[in-house]
Amino acid sequence: MSIRSLLRRSGRAAAVLAAGLLVVAGSTVPAGAADQSAITAAQQLAATALPGANDFSCKPSPAHPRPVVLVHGTFVTATLNWIELAPLLKAKGYCVFAPTYGRMPDVPLLAAIAPAAESAEQLRVFVDGVLAATGAAEVDLVGHSQGGLMPRYYLKHLGGAAKVGRFVAISPTSHGTTLSGIATLLQGIEGAPEALLESWCPACLDQTVGSPFLAATNAGGDTVPGVEYTVIATRYDFVATPVDSQFLSGPNVRNVLVQDLCWADISQHATMQVNPETLHEVANVLDPAHATRTGCRLVP
Repeated sequence: MSIRSLLRRSGRAAAVLAAGLLVVAGSTVPAGAADQSAITAAQQLAATALPGANDFSCKPSPAHPRPVVLVHGTFVTATLNWIELAPLLKAKGYCVFAPTYGRMPDVPLLAAIAPAAESAEQLRVFVDGVLAATGAAEVDLVGHSQGGLMPRYYLKHLGGAAKVGRFVAISPTSHGTTLSGIATLLQGIEGAPEALLESWCPACLDQTVGSPFLAATNAGGDTVPGVEYTVIATRYDFVATPVDSQFLSGPNVRNVLVQDLCWADISQHATMQVNPETLHEVANVLDPAHATRTGCRLVP
């Protein structure tokens, strides 16, 4: 199936909610059963063995009324990506959730490699389950790399804008990457590289400059009304390049270069999600009323 057809398919609605009943294929299911079905579907996507995350009995506090959903990057699972941030946010009193998405049936171990539009649909399912379990009206999203791009498709095309308050994108592939020129070079080679990626990492193609997925995600502007966007990037990113392409334009956007927070920070793309300055700034964005200065801290 082509990427274009996947984009068309992923935008179709799966169900209609009306008068407290979920209507599916002509049958009606009581709202309580619909909630449990949504929770079960989300639990099937939930990352395993991630400290601080995926307690579906968690109820948000008045201080932190929105659960936080963490969206990992390409190749890794949520358990690897969020080993620092999930327990940190849990200790601060948040309900924290994290899916592992985008697996391919014939590619073991790796995640976030399936077509990004399919992954966005999985994110929709997961967020719906989190909202059903917690009773919250909205979530906040924090994503890294592909996890900073793919949710924007969900926000724009899958109804996510009504369910998300804040979106923090760490080193996102917002407008596609040249991979420091490597992707551009491969695009000039007819056939073989694209066919190889199509078979085992369609999401890699989706994040390459000029892809149909990027065109659909960025059409009509980078943002949607009602969501607050923050991008946190590093000058030393050689994966999501050029670095300025990570930044977003539009209302309710704040673009941050981590070196402006700490001049000595040498974080690269694959370490930004565990970088102390990044983690501190994420906490500030999620709780601006209690934000404190983000500065340089020496880490062994």
